[in-house]
Amino acid sequence: MAFQIADLFEHVADAVGARVALVDDRGAQLTYPELDRAANRCAHALDAHGVAVGDHVGLALHNSIEHVVAMLGCYKRRAVPVNVNYRYTSRELDHLATDGRLVALLHDDDLTDAVSGMAHAPRVTMPLAELLREDHPDTRDFAPRSGDDHYILYTGGTTGLPKGVVWRQEDIFFAAMGGGNPGGPALERPEDIGAAVLANPAQRIRPFLPAGHPGPARLVALSLGPLVHASGQWGALGTLLGGGTLVINTQRHMDLGNVVELVEREQIAMLTLVGDASARPLLDALRSRTYDTSSLLLLGSGGSILSGDVKSALLDALPTVLAILEAIGSSESPSQAVSVVTRDSAPTSGQSLTFAPKPETLILDDHLRPIEPGRGIAGRLATRGRVPIGYLGDPERTARTIVELDGMRWVLPGDYAIADADGTIHLLGRGSLCINTGGEKVYPEEVEAVLKQHPSVADVLVVGRPDARYGQRVVAVVAPHDAAEPPSLDSVQEHARPLLAGYKLPRALVLVDAVQRSAAGKGDYAWAQEVAAAAFP
Repeated sequence: MAFQIADLFEHVADAVGARVALVDDRGAQLTYPELDRAANRCAHALDAHGVAVGDHVGLALHNSIEHVVAMLGCYKRRAVPVNVNYRYTSRELDHLATDGRLVALLHDDDLTDAVSGMAHAPRVTMPLAELLREDHPDTRDFAPRSGDDHYILYTGGTTGLPKGVVWRQEDIFFAAMGGGNPGGPALERPEDIGAAVLANPAQRIRPFLPAGHPGPARLVALSLGPLVHASGQWGALGTLLGGGTLVINTQRHMDLGNVVELVEREQIAMLTLVGDASARPLLDALRSRTYDTSSLLLLGSGGSILSGDVKSALLDALPTVLAILEAIGSSESPSQAVSVVTRDSAPTSGQSLTFAPKPETLILDDHLRPIEPGRGIAGRLATRGRVPIGYLGDPERTARTIVELDGMRWVLPGDYAIADADGTIHLLGRGSLCINTGGEKVYPEEVEAVLKQHPSVADVLVVGRPDARYGQRVVAVVAPHDAAEPPSLDSVQEHARPLLAGYKLPRALVLVDAVQRSAAGKGDYAWAQEVAAAAFP
């Protein structure tokens, strides 16, 4: 047996017995034995349709219990599930089917029109519901698997066409899914995961509980990131490989009131947000009526900025939450640095984008040399250890992103940061979005974190526009809290001036009804550029 996702899941399923594995917002549920058998049937169905070991299977699916069944079915067959964004048009589906080398594409019924418009549909293209209705054995009669089996995650990043990040399953298990024993010694054998889960039923949150705190009898978790994105996938698989109960929100349009009702109904202990994009509506829902949120112990967040004032408001609104966990991460490097805020370390309004690095993380200069903390020099975040194999079909991008230094492989996803003398990391943002104004570099996320603290700013993206004198000027694309009382450029500058160097201040402001973001909370900077260009040609 290997550190392979299906093998690990089977060990856990055998250990926990009839515990509930999945439950959705409509009340449907599967126990671990039921989920195991459903995934076995799916794996045999894939085999019957000619999907072989190592073949890539696209999953163009919304959040659902069946989506999880399909993922596990692929891993059991030793096929490679490939996440496909359900928002894609026929043209975008064509790109991913070709670039992702898809042999099969399983989709939800509402994507039939987009799929039928593809010019190069995979050989097996069918609704998932149709595949799951087929009559196949529910037994585990599969060939041995390997920790070298691939895990692929397509990521759109902030700009450009989607790209497939390829991992060994063993590496992604330890890098992103908890490694089977969070907070304790790493597992030495995959078959030990069952005992680890039984000994520590709340293992994903155990490291954040105070000494002596009993924790929940079982971990119930919900991630607001969709399963077609990294945070949703890793949260789902991490919960299942920890023997927990995964709650699935099947809503097509997020209603945070419904989410809080799920917390109350299912006694959720861990809720993972998508930065301010979901945290602020969550606060609005909590203020609208009284809910029983006493089961909540840990909030997580990733994919987008979670502002300091929002963290404070969440701790005030959710009195049983012990900690808020944030991480700098990407599809190429799931957790480079973390921020843990507790009631004993209440955040200030300005505490955003500040993290403690993992031991495997350094900041490197343009010559790939470590930058000594405290020098005030920005560099690229780099992480060693368990890193991806590379990008699917793109050796040049792989060579730029994954480098070897002193015999060790390092991954440099593209985020820039500065380290204080004590090692504290201040995230600046993605280098590809950097604005060059008068020879100075401005990182949009740093400016956005400050502007979000303005009382009239609900959301914001920052981009650069051509400037005859400075090369580029900083432009803020702002969605106001109240359209009747929007912020002015003067008020935004006045608010930001004590917190940012003068060259980082927005020189222009564009008001919009809403800022466009992906379901994972990432800002649509291409859209923001178009908006800014229309306002300032």
